[in-house]
Amino acid sequence: MFPVSDFLIYCFITAYTPGANNLLSMSNAARLGFRKSVRFNWGITAGFFLVMCGCTLFSSVLYSALPKVKWFMQIFGAGYMLYLAWKIGSSHGDLEIEQEKTAGFFAGMVLQFMNPKIYIYAITTMSLYILPVFHSAAALAGFTLVLTVIGASGSFVWALFGSAFCRFFARHTKAVNWIMAGLLVYCAVSLFL
Repeated sequence: MFPVSDFLIYCFITAYTPGANNLLSMSNAARLGFRKSVRFNWGITAGFFLVMCGCTLFSSVLYSALPKVKWFMQIFGAGYMLYLAWKIGSSHGDLEIEQEKTAGFFAGMVLQFMNPKIYIYAITTMSLYILPVFHSAAALAGFTLVLTVIGASGSFVWALFGSAFCRFFARHTKAVNWIMAGLLVYCAVSLFL
């Protein structure tokens, strides 16, 4: 049975917590306005989709070629979730943004190939939630699109709220971090239930 709630919790936490995409999107929108930052966010979406396709192919080949690797992927995935929970829970919440980045499509797309967060997001989600239940090419293609939409939506939301999102985190940093850390611990534990 597919654990929809666990899957969605993990995807949204990963997509909406601070990372290179989200911070640069917020920075661009704060400096240039939302409309001018949209090109950068479409670049993020295009690059995200390409990386997701590669990671889906990699995970499905690895999963079908080495069925015993599932246990190790499950341990690694749970360990990574616990590491993220620890990092988020102990974070000070200082969101330092690089002000020099451009808002172009190509810059957003290229960023995805150097962003380890989305590789781990893709491989963890595929190997722990999707591949144990779904195997058809159509299902994997559908989930690749779903993961792209969820993952890239975080950058659009951060751009939309711009500096207001930054102020919210500054005011409620510890509470937000502890809630997200707790949800990640829940996801890691639920992998073994």
